[in-house]
Amino acid sequence: MSAIGRILLADDEQTFRESTAELLRQQGYDCDCVQDAQAAVKKLRETSYDLLIADIKMPGNPDLELIRELNNISKGTAAILVTAFPSQKSAIEAIQLPVSAYMVKPIDFEELKRNVAEAIRRQNLFQTISNTKHRLKDWQKQMQDIENVLEKKNHRTFSASIKNFLDLSLINISAAFRDVKNLTTILTDKGDEPPICNLLNCPRLTELVEGLSDAVRALEKTKSSFKSKELGQLRIKLEQLLKKAKNI
Repeated sequence: MSAIGRILLADDEQTFRESTAELLRQQGYDCDCVQDAQAAVKKLRETSYDLLIADIKMPGNPDLELIRELNNISKGTAAILVTAFPSQKSAIEAIQLPVSAYMVKPIDFEELKRNVAEAIRRQNLFQTISNTKHRLKDWQKQMQDIENVLEKKNHRTFSASIKNFLDLSLINISAAFRDVKNLTTILTDKGDEPPICNLLNCPRLTELVEGLSDAVRALEKTKSSFKSKELGQLRIKLEQLLKKAKNI
């Protein structure tokens, strides 16, 4: 069974580090351990992690430099800060940094479990949005390519290009809708919370839906100019995708 999240635990206190890592592994997480900030940076650059749990006072972390640079080292990785020496200064600094939680040792493991689950949920949301954005950019380029072919009005070139577009673009669009569905699941995975946004009304997804609609309209307008079986198939499949999206 695959892990439900990948965690890097950075702490110079061996007992806390090893015991906490083992407890997290028992919860289904894949957890690696390091004892200082330098080793943490190396791990973060070598491996993709969903979450970093870092001690404030560990070696190599003056003024929380590891957390301040985390987004540059490992973009999107969430962070939880822990300390055995809480202070007003460290609490204020933590609030000003992009951390999911600030916890004081000895750690309440039930609270840590909740914080870890929420941090990884947010990281999954970040990753899904990022993936969807990349897919939309790829699809936009594909649409531009087919628009260029339409402008040339070369039937032979068009027939070959439309087949390639049909093969590649529909795969990309379907994957984008899967990302969107995952996004909706992540946003609404707590039974006691109302849905944050309707799939088609969510501002993040407007570009995708409008792009599909524009593609269908463009293909409808050009159907009399190009008597192409592939063109007709493309238009029908895009219409089906839009219809399915409205029923999600």
